[in-house]
Amino acid sequence: MHAASIIAGRERSTDERTALRSPWDHAQIAEVSLAGDDAVSDAAAIASDASRELRATPTYARREWLSKIADGLRHEREAFASTIVREAAKPLKLARAEVSRAETTFRLASEECARLGGEALALDSAEPFAGLVGAWTRTSPGALLAISPFNFPLNLVAHKLAPAFALGMPVVLKPAPQTPLTALLLARLALASGVPERMLSVVLTSNERAAKLVADPRFAAISFTGSAAVGWGIKERAPRKRVVLELGGNAACILGPDFEPDEQTLSKIDAAAFGYAGQVCIKTQRLFVPRARLERVTDALVRRARVHRVTDAADEQTIFGPLIDQRACERVRAWIDEAVARGAKVLTGGEASSNRMTAAIIADAHEGTRLVDEELFGPALTVHAYDALADALESIERGRYGLQCSLFTHDTRVIRQAYTTLTVGALVVNEASNFRVDSMPYGGTKDSGFGREGVRFAIDELAEKKLLVVR
Repeated sequence: MHAASIIAGRERSTDERTALRSPWDHAQIAEVSLAGDDAVSDAAAIASDASRELRATPTYARREWLSKIADGLRHEREAFASTIVREAAKPLKLARAEVSRAETTFRLASEECARLGGEALALDSAEPFAGLVGAWTRTSPGALLAISPFNFPLNLVAHKLAPAFALGMPVVLKPAPQTPLTALLLARLALASGVPERMLSVVLTSNERAAKLVADPRFAAISFTGSAAVGWGIKERAPRKRVVLELGGNAACILGPDFEPDEQTLSKIDAAAFGYAGQVCIKTQRLFVPRARLERVTDALVRRARVHRVTDAADEQTIFGPLIDQRACERVRAWIDEAVARGAKVLTGGEASSNRMTAAIIADAHEGTRLVDEELFGPALTVHAYDALADALESIERGRYGLQCSLFTHDTRVIRQAYTTLTVGALVVNEASNFRVDSMPYGGTKDSGFGREGVRFAIDELAEKKLLVVR
């Protein structure tokens, strides 16, 4: 199979090629043609030049595109899911769920088109302004540069395209190099659904070439999902642009002092820690447990972790699978080794080979180690005892990330204490930390990001508020 960039509806191939390989068996899936400087620049120019015309597209037309894309995702669910499985090694049941979520994302955007008005303003607040009336509306500020990660190669792309299409913003999408096929499949569906050719380009290119686009004045906005280091670097290089950053997480889960965990709760925590080998930015990375329940909870989670096996993502029963590549596996193992050297104990798992690692549960890991302080993005869970809830909250609050935290409790006082103490984008009560609904404002604080995704909220982040004043 050959894969190449799509620049305004036309495939653009070059002689610069690279092999795309399966994370499961390393077999070649496709030969990818990498766009050169000319193609990348052409994509930016086309999007910029078309932005004025496309922002004037009637609302009904945008609604129709978005609705047809959603319909297409429903009808082609298996094709999209199998593509995600092949190139990302995401377990099939999780890939199918991602396709369903992407359908919802585009449908939400279609509905939001009907609510893209603004607000009438009373401007006659003082005598000199008598007779003035005003109104503001939301409009496209220009072209969008969208950069997406490998772990949700469809729905995180949808969260960039759908709000932009609702506003009439042309998009140049740079998908993750590990997962270009899903992005190309979605682009073809979008074009077949009536999206104008100049509305979308997908550039398959090196990170170095894509980096040049960040400072390119032809883009009015950037939406990036990825690591904190890269994301904040983008913000520094694009100070005059609208920038939405969905960056790293280091999600904690707290079992409240009053909470007796049942099998359902333990299953949620286990799935949030180890589903898709932990390659989710809101995976549960740290678990805080009242000291009196520590041994019982830890033993139960260890038993569950030992059941997980690294199996083929195409298997209907798989939720685990390999990491995206060997380098990712080696990094996770190195962080575990560092923590062990400083007194941590591996209770189960952590055996690594190639890009496979068994599910690890680790006790006595300390702040100051990367396993505790950084975004792991891998299949390990650290377990921490606490005596007072305030101690657990303060430990979480000292961290540099602030994406999501989960709390299991039936005590409203505990909810209030956690909500007022923690600097996070969301506190999720009685669900695991990986809970996300595609309509909610999603994003983080501190090093976890800037701005919010979630269709309505992303539209507000991207839109220009344009004012009309009439005497």
